[in-house]
Parts: sequence; C-alpha cells; structure tokens
Amino acid sequence: MQVSSLNEVKIYSLSCGKSLPEWLSDRKKRALQKKDVDVRRRIELIQDFEMPTVCTTIKVSKDGQYILATGTYKPRVRCYDTYQLSLKFERCLDSEVVTFETLSDDYSKIVFLHNDRYIEFHSQSGFYYKTRIPKFGRDFSYHYPSCDLYFVGASSEVYRLNLEQGRFLNPLQTDAAENNVCDVNSVHGLFATGTIEGRVECWDPRTRGRVGLLDCALSSVTADSEINSLPTISALKFNGALTMAVGTSTGQGKIFTSLEPEHDINDVCLYPNSGMLLTANETPKMGIYYIPVLGPAPRWCSFLDNLTEELEENPESTVYDDYKFVTKKDLENLGLTHLIGSPFLRAYMHGFFMDIRLYHKVKLMVNPFAFEEYRKDKIRQKIEETRAQRVQLKKLPKVNKELALKLIEEEEEKQNSTWKKKVKSLPNILTDDRFKVMFENPDFQVDEESEEFRLLNPLVSKISEKRKKKLRLLEQQELHEKEEEEEPEGKPSDAESSESSDDEKDWVAEVRKQRRLLQQEEKVKRQERLREDRQTVLKPQFYEIKAGEEFRSFRDSATKQKLMNKTLEDRLKLEAKNGTLSVSDTTVGSKQLTFTLKKSEQQKKQQEAAKLHRQERKTLRRSAGHLKSRPRRGRPFH
Repeated sequence: MQVSSLNEVKIYSLSCGKSLPEWLSDRKKRALQKKDVDVRRRIELIQDFEMPTVCTTIKVSKDGQYILATGTYKPRVRCYDTYQLSLKFERCLDSEVVTFETLSDDYSKIVFLHNDRYIEFHSQSGFYYKTRIPKFGRDFSYHYPSCDLYFVGASSEVYRLNLEQGRFLNPLQTDAAENNVCDVNSVHGLFATGTIEGRVECWDPRTRGRVGLLDCALSSVTADSEINSLPTISALKFNGALTMAVGTSTGQGKIFTSLEPEHDINDVCLYPNSGMLLTANETPKMGIYYIPVLGPAPRWCSFLDNLTEELEENPESTVYDDYKFVTKKDLENLGLTHLIGSPFLRAYMHGFFMDIRLYHKVKLMVNPFAFEEYRKDKIRQKIEETRAQRVQLKKLPKVNKELALKLIEEEEEKQNSTWKKKVKSLPNILTDDRFKVMFENPDFQVDEESEEFRLLNPLVSKISEKRKKKLRLLEQQELHEKEEEEEPEGKPSDAESSESSDDEKDWVAEVRKQRRLLQQEEKVKRQERLREDRQTVLKPQFYEIKAGEEFRSFRDSATKQKLMNKTLEDRLKLEAKNGTLSVSDTTVGSKQLTFTLKKSEQQKKQQEAAKLHRQERKTLRRSAGHLKSRPRRGRPFH
C-alpha cells in the first residue's frame, strides 16, 4: 500500500502493486506471493477489479452495495458486489459508453449514453430498449418528479425524454453554443447546465423557463491568475438545497489535495458517506484510494481504519521523499530553466518536482565554495581517523551518567570475554528505546544519598568513586578537545588497579560504616526538628460540632477511636458486656445474634420527656378518679 501526503492530507493507494493474470493456477499464485514482496504486500479489496484494456466511467449504486464500471475493449459494463467482494455480472455493449446512471437503488434500472448518440436502457435481466438523440451527448440527468431525462451535448438545446409517456418532449433552448455537464437538485428539483462559455444556467422544470444565470468564467479570472484560454465548465454538482460546486477546465479553485497516478484519469467517483475514492484510468486496473480526512472507511472494508492507524503510528517514507520541490526562482538560481518541459522536471502547482540526486549534483556544481567545504570534510575525516587510535570518548547521556558508564564497561567485558559465544546475547539498555527515558528525564535520576541505595549497595561507593574519577577524566578530555584541534594521548581507562568486590570482610565493614553514617544523619535531623519545634508557637485550633450532638470532652473521641482500632471479636465482647448484644444458639446448630442500636443524646432527651409526660398524665387521671368517687356535700336541689 502506497502512502502520499499533500497539504498534510494523507492518501492511501489501495490498488498499487502487481496484478496477477487470471490464467495462473493457485499453486503458481502462492509461489509468486512467497517470492515477490510487492505481490505479498498488495491489498486486493475486490477480486478482479479491472477492465481488459481501459476503464472509462465508474459509479456506485444508491444503496452502496454495487459498483458499476464501463470500459473497453470490447465495450462492456461490469458490476461488482461489495458484500461478496467479487464480480456479480458482466454485459457486453455495441459501442463505447460516454456516461451512465442508475435510476433505481440497485442495478435493476440503468441508462447508458453511448458515443454514437444512442441511449440504451437495461433492466435486471439485461438489455431492454434503445433509442437515439439528434446530437452527440456529453452528460444527462434524471428528474424524478416528472420522470424526464435531460440530455446535454454538442448543441444549444437540452433534450427531454419522458419515460412515463415514452416520447421526446420540447427541448430547452439555452444561450450557449454547447453544454458540457448538467445536474438536478434532489431537494427542490432545480436543473442546472454548464456551458463552454463558462456560465451556469439554472432552469425550473415546472415552468420550463430559465430562472438564473451565473458567469463563473468572469468571476474566476483575477489579476494574479494566469490563464491561456477561456475557462469552460467541466464539472457541476449540487450539495443540498443551497450549495453547488462548479469546476472549470483551467483548474481554478483552492486545492485541498491531489492525486497523481501513473496513468491518466477518465472518471472519479466518491463512495457515499466515506473517504474512499474510485477512479477510472487509462489502464486495465481501476484505482482505489482512501483519504481518512474526508470520512471513515465503508462498512464492507471497515478494517482500513485500523490499518491506517497502525501505519500512522509507524510512519514510512512517502511518495515524494526521493524528489525535491523547486520553484521557478530556484531553477533560475541553479541555471536549470532550460529543463522546463523535459522529463527531468514535473510541473506541480506553483513549481516543479525534480530528482533529489540531480538537485544535489547541480547544487554542488553551482556552489562556488564547494571546494572549501570538500577540503574541510577531508580534514575532519583525517582528524577522526587519528582520534580512533587514541582513547575514544564515550558520549554519555545527561541523566544517570554513572549507570551508563557501568553498562558500557559491562558490555566491553562481555565482548572481551572468551565465553561470549556461549552466552545468549541480550539487548543493550542504552540502545533500547524502551529505556531511553531513563537517561533523558531527570525524574529517573538515581539518588545515591538515599537510605535504600546505601544499604542495598554498600560496596557501590568504592566503585562509584572510580567511575567518578573516570567521568571527570572524560569531561576534562572533552573540554580539552573543544579548545584544541589536537590533544595528547590520555591514559587508558583501565589503567587503575581494580579490587575484588567479593571479599566478605570488606562488605561487612562497609555495611557497618554506612549504618553509622545513617544513624548520625538521623540524629542530626532529629535535633533540627526539636529545635524547630521549640521555635514554633502553637496556634489554637477550632473544631465544629455537628448539629444534634453535644460535646463532652476529648476523652470520648479518644475512647471511640480506641474502640474502632480493636478487632471485631473484642468489640463484640465489649457490646455483650454492656448489654447491647446477645449471642445464643439455635436448634439447628447455628448462632443467633441480637443487638440494640445505640441511642443518641437527642433521642434520650426525647424519651425522658415522653416518660415524664406519661407520668404526669397518670397522676392527672388518678386525681380525676379520686374526685369522682368522693360524695357530694350540700343541700339537695328542689
């Protein structure tokens, strides 16, 4: 799969690569795939997606399931099923096709416009009917509300063929000498045609009258633009109810991106609601391109999204990496203006593409100081050769220099050892991309003053001192090299005597020494903290009590915290002792746990108030009953 980029828009060519002949057997095809890398890496989305000689037009059905293409030789039409990713049928025709249109959602109703003025209708079963128009046609459109076919071509008239009545209607008379393209708006049914004079005429099919005229050629020509001929309308397409795109023969308009295949392009078709582009070329193979910026991949090849994402993570060389883009001014400076129009320069936008090797050769020839640069390069090479005989400086990273020096020494010892062939070669951390951050990011710097490092590596201090001396030597040598062109040979890095690190006495002594140092440091830190505590003045802290709670003392909170720190068993025993929890055995051998919820202070107050209220009511009832039982005193009433 080939990848190109222009204006930061990536284009993936899915049809590049070699195509295998149909008459080859499966065995030979498999053998070719094993031998040839290009055959093995190619992507074949649709099987046999090609024509015998040339492809002229290509379109997609309205339901998106079928791709139809016409070509030669012999003139034919091929229909490909995207659900099956293969050829569905092929029909031969009497003459070459200028353009065609599908009137139904699938391939069941197709209209072909031939180059011999014939209009051919096909149904699902095959050929249906053929008729002829007075002039050579170039394009046609279908108006669904009235069932009219509008044909434009080498005439000022727009021919109308009604499919419901089966006869030609009165044509539309335009002001142009000839018409190139036409289109019908699917929303409100407006008909538009593009003329060779660079105008766009809009017609209302209901009244058969012109409702608008747009002069695109006059508005496209500006003071900065350079044109050699009158811009004619070469493309016309509606997008919605209020938007229309117009293309001119001189190529004016802002460029989004561009495709440059090896062969000329006859027709272009954009797959609906996706970023896939299909092209009909002057070659048997039809082009398939995927542009992720335009939209996602179609449903029947959704794996392209994942494939392109992987390619973006691992970028490869683009199409234009071997070429240099130069402007006309650059060619004048290099003295290559006589190559304009030759195969060495390929015109592109406002400049040219030329081979990068040719560009470098010409630049070296034109540059008057090329000999001086060549002389300096030779002197630099001689100096490097003499330095190779002396102590070679090791380029150490900015972070963890001692660790890097240790890894370099271990690698040299491995290479110099006699048993290196028996040991399996392991990847070097310094050259591994997974660990490069450890030597670039300062956050990964090893802290040699930490307690863990000093206790786990008690003998590292002696070795690190040697490495520090070596680092200082290397740094001094680097500074000396920058100051002078030549330098005296230094001492070899392994000239100093090395001691064995396997001695147990030295290890124990070093551990004890490190522990004493750590204890002294801890004592000093403790004294500093005490001094700071004495100097600091404590400030009172205030706490907020929640609503509904009564503050008693800090002892309650401390007791509560102690209770929470106890185990579940201890807490259960304490609850059982207080009477808020009871544990009993059941008849089936299990345990039964009964507990009572703790009451808050507010609940206790409410219960005490209710209890007092009940007692008062009881005393009132008793006193009332006592009054009723006592006899009345006084004179009777008469």
